[in-house]
Amino acid sequence: MGYIKGEERHQSILFPQSIDEYIGDNNSVRVIEEYVEQLDMQTLRFQKAVCPNLGRPPYDPKDLLKLYLYGYLNRIRSSRRLEQEAIRNVEVIWLLKKLSPDFKTIADFRKDNKIALKRVFREFTKLCDEWGLFGKELVAIDGTKIRACNSKRNNYSAKKLDRHIKYIDEKIDTYLKELEEGDQVEACDRRPDAKEIEKRIQELRNRKNKYEAYKNKVEKSGSNEISTTDPDARLMSNNNNNVDVSYNVQTTVDAKHKLIADFKVTQKPNDLGELDNMALRAKKLFGGKDFEAVADKGYYKASDLKKCVKKGITPYVAKQIYSNGTGDQDFYTDQFQYDKEKKCYICPAGKELYYYRNRTHKKKGLVGYEFRNYDACKNCECKKRCTKSEKGRTICRHVDQDFLDTIDLATERNKEKYKQRQMIVEHPFGTIKRSWGAYYFLTKRKVSVSAEISLSFLAYNLKRVMNILGIKELVKRLQEKRQPVLA
Repeated sequence: MGYIKGEERHQSILFPQSIDEYIGDNNSVRVIEEYVEQLDMQTLRFQKAVCPNLGRPPYDPKDLLKLYLYGYLNRIRSSRRLEQEAIRNVEVIWLLKKLSPDFKTIADFRKDNKIALKRVFREFTKLCDEWGLFGKELVAIDGTKIRACNSKRNNYSAKKLDRHIKYIDEKIDTYLKELEEGDQVEACDRRPDAKEIEKRIQELRNRKNKYEAYKNKVEKSGSNEISTTDPDARLMSNNNNNVDVSYNVQTTVDAKHKLIADFKVTQKPNDLGELDNMALRAKKLFGGKDFEAVADKGYYKASDLKKCVKKGITPYVAKQIYSNGTGDQDFYTDQFQYDKEKKCYICPAGKELYYYRNRTHKKKGLVGYEFRNYDACKNCECKKRCTKSEKGRTICRHVDQDFLDTIDLATERNKEKYKQRQMIVEHPFGTIKRSWGAYYFLTKRKVSVSAEISLSFLAYNLKRVMNILGIKELVKRLQEKRQPVLA
């Protein structure tokens, strides 16, 4: 009994009569074809949407958009790899009708149509809305850090620059001493001559001038850091306690089918202050309909929560728990109970802390009220577990704590909804970053990064809708949408 054998390479065979026979009815490229064909490229403001009369004929922007969508759906984001796929991949050959643009043309398309690519994402969300794929009842908001095209080595803070400049000054002083003494020997037991030492000193001075220029730029910009490769990227920490130069991508995901309704690229290293912004943008997209929003404790900010409630959005956000200096969880701030009748705090040891003074901020004004009882703390057996202060413990009650208590109570009562947060909003992040490998950006600057992530999110939504409706049904709907335009 022999092995299964392939065909003889030199044997003449009959191929199908058309390349279309290689592409099945359930192939995703048919969806890409129908979706892009029904788009109005002029309305979306793609460059070369109208073919120029003079010069060399350009590629149709629809063909290049199809190529990018196919790439992002199949873990291919590089323009050079897309160039190769256009030559060897039967699906891409079918999609582009045997066109084979070079990598520079492919890369320039993404570079020249940054805003238009974001509009394509918006168009698809509108299409999903028309088909009733958004529940508009519960959304989850969260952010993820995606690594920028900038290494940590090329990111400088004021402290890092001072450290480099100090090192260079010390090194220059060392070389100057070598130049004067003439008998200093390097680690390799070779005596550097005066000309070589002068050359090294000049190189160090050039580096020092470069670092001083960076430092002046940091001081003038008012920022605390500078990135030389991608000026818009910032040093951020992720959930694994790693630090990298990244962007913070905020997303709003609808709970019904885990579709991404909205996104925003920010330079902030944390999520604080983004809840109201993302929630209000979602409300506008949903036609002003009221809904519920879930978010983690990184969004716990009284002013943002108040804005959401005022606009008819019900937020469920986990409260922030603040630790004490000793690290004993039994004496964290949340273990102190507030007595509204007595207007005092009762500590875990049963002592009462009374109002002492207002806590104010230069820019924000009144931020809270301080409560303490140093006399009770003085002889308390639990003092060492509670605080490191010699005088005693001080508790600050936020000026909007009564309002925050209502949010905490609502979140506690709707714990089942809040538990859905990870299943809703982490699903897109896991697919895009882990399954598709888009955990880093290929482009630089915030506007380019926004265009790049819009392609990833569009590909994700497209894949989700294929799974929800089925490819044949989706192609049918897209064809129906295109018919009035052809008529």
